[in-house]
Formats: sequence, structure tokens, C-alpha cells
Amino acid sequence: MTTLADAPPSSTVAPRGRRLSRPIAFAAITAIFLMFSAASAAPSPLYVVYQHEWNFSATTLTFVFAVYVVGLVAALLTLGALSDHIGRRPVLAVAIAIEAVSFVLFLTAGDVTVLLVARLLQGIATGAALTTLGAALVDLKPPHAPARAGLINSLAPIGGLAIGALGTGVLVQYAPQPTHLVWALLLVGMVLAAIVVARIPETSARKPGAVASLAPKLAVPDRLRGDLISLLPILVASWAIAGLYLSLGPSVAAGVFGLSSHLVGGLVVTLLCGTGAISSFLLRKVPAKTTLLLAGSLLTVGSVISVAGLEINSTIVAAVGAVISGIGFGASSLATLGALAVLAAPHERGELFAVVLTIAYIAFSVPAVIAGFAATSAGLHLTALIYGLVVALLGLTALVSQRLRHRKAAMA
Repeated sequence: MTTLADAPPSSTVAPRGRRLSRPIAFAAITAIFLMFSAASAAPSPLYVVYQHEWNFSATTLTFVFAVYVVGLVAALLTLGALSDHIGRRPVLAVAIAIEAVSFVLFLTAGDVTVLLVARLLQGIATGAALTTLGAALVDLKPPHAPARAGLINSLAPIGGLAIGALGTGVLVQYAPQPTHLVWALLLVGMVLAAIVVARIPETSARKPGAVASLAPKLAVPDRLRGDLISLLPILVASWAIAGLYLSLGPSVAAGVFGLSSHLVGGLVVTLLCGTGAISSFLLRKVPAKTTLLLAGSLLTVGSVISVAGLEINSTIVAAVGAVISGIGFGASSLATLGALAVLAAPHERGELFAVVLTIAYIAFSVPAVIAGFAATSAGLHLTALIYGLVVALLGLTALVSQRLRHRKAAMA
């Protein structure tokens, strides 16, 4: 399967003044991509702290989680193609500014209301940034390594989640002012990102239609629709399990297994996402067909083992299940986020990333929100058990779907 990184390169807009070289700009965009992804996971280990300080329920917790995704998906639907019309740099600049405002609100938050507004703004900023960053990576891809952009587009979202969750867990456990320090550090990072974006070369020429592009839409070229439909089960399964770990994972660790350390709360997310990022890198040369079958198998097996760990109250078994699921998550990300954006022309890249990310984040959020409401009435233990079984079923569906697709292709 051809990746987006294999698409024809866009012509770089002539730089003005002193701009960063393309290799340095590529590295800088990668770092900013990781920072946005890390920041999106930073609240996960903090949710338990906020919950303790402000005494709110699991339903409220998942509502805070959902507000972020609402903002993110809204931005994907409306802003996903904007950088194809006005350029990458202006969209990134605005996204960084909104992200910085959200960090200031996190720093000053004293109740759930401010937390909700901060998460909403962060979602909007992240949605605007991710599609633009992904497209910019493809624009700037090294001529000698054209597949590198596709690999980073697969690694950065889940690798950033692992870094953000683990880093925040360490700060919350060992550093002073746990609900403030992480946001202060991220705010400094965004200031540096703004300086970098001001110096990167523009890679997308301006073209008419910017206002029209803001109309919410999810458009996929006809030639890609069959691939997208066939990959939906694995895409949904992998991001659904990520939603569980990021929204309720630390709470399950504390409430079900009695692991009160905030570092453990970060490790819960890192077990899944860190393993996923490493797996994506190690599997980068494996054929897409094999990777997809591996993803479906491991997501199914990992979810079943995690459920078994919950049922027998074994932290070790649950951790093994998380690692196996993480390998499946990484394989899925590599084979979908890196390979689904196929054959896109330069002017289609922003919009195509928006489609893929919208599907991923809806799968990431909706089941987690439902689980949050269920946890308030049925308890974390039962909710996590049922959620794990549903993800296992989705993984099995993805596995069957891929096998049928390959059999049909072989018979054609």
C-alpha cells in the first residue's frame, strides 16, 4: 500500500528573509507535533488529582475528556483543509496561540468550569495543528527518505501520548505544584514553537476557497473510499482502547488495583502508547497486509488478557494485556494513519488528514464517554470489563474483515 509520504511533493513557496533549511524545518515540525500530542495526554494523570481536590464524579471526569474531543473534532471538520488554502504557517501560528491560552487557563484553574474551557480550547488548537503538521511533514519530507514523513505521522500521535502521560505522572508524583508545573513547562514550549514556526519555510501556496473550506465536511477521494471502509474496524478498535486508557486508565489503576501512585497513572497510558510507538517503528518495513492482521490479532488477545487481569485482580496480567494491546495499537496506527492517506495530491493533504483523524478521535472519545457514565452507576470494575470485551470483539471483527478482503482480492 502506498503511503502519503510517497505522494508527489508539493512545490515549496519561495521563502522570505532568513528561513530554516528544509531538514531543520522537518525536525522542528516533528518536535512540535510531539509536543501537541504530549500536551493532549498531560491531563490524564492529573484527572485523579483534580477529582480529589474538587470532588467530582467519573461522569464529570469523562465530560471533561469529551469536551476536549468535541473541540478537536470540530476543528478537524472546519479547519482541516484551511492550510491547503492560506498556507501551513498561519494555521500553525493560530493553533499555537490558542494552545498557549489553554495552558494559561490550566495554570489558573480553580474549578471544573475553567478546566472545561481549557480542555475545549486545547481540543480546538490540537485539531487545527495535527492536520497542518501532518501535511507540513509530507511537504518537507527528505528526498532521500520519502517514507519518513509517513512514519512520523504514525509515530508522533501515539508517541506523544506516551511522553505526555509519563512525563506528567513523574511531575505529579515528585515535583512541587503538580497541577501547575506541567502547564508552565508546556507554555514555555509553545512560546518556543511560535518562534520556530515564524522561521520555517511556507510549503503550501495560497489559493482561493479558504472561506468555503471552513464548511464542515468529510471528503475522501473516490479512489480511497474502499481502503477507508476496509480499515474502519481496526481504526475504531485501536483508538477505542486508547480512549479507555487515557480517560479512565489511571482511575482504574487507583480504584480497582489500589495503585495510588500518580506515576503509575502515567505508566498505565505509557504501557499502551509507548509500546505502540516502539512497535510502529519496529514494524515500519513489514508489509501492510501483515501489519493489519497482526494489529487485529493483538488487539483482540491483549484486550482479553486485560479483562482477565481485571477479573482475577492481577496487576501483572493486566499490564501484560496492556503491552500486547499496545503492540496492536502501534501496528494499527502504522497501517492506517501512515498508509490510509494514499495518493493524495498536495492540495488534498490537509483535508485527508482531517478525515482520518476525525474517525480516530470519534472512536477515541465516544466509547470512553459512555464508559464514564457507566462507571458512575455500575462501577469502574464492571465498566472496564465490558469495555475490554467490546474492544476484543472489535479487534476480532477487524481481523475477519481483513482476511475477507484479502481473500476477495486473491480471487479477483
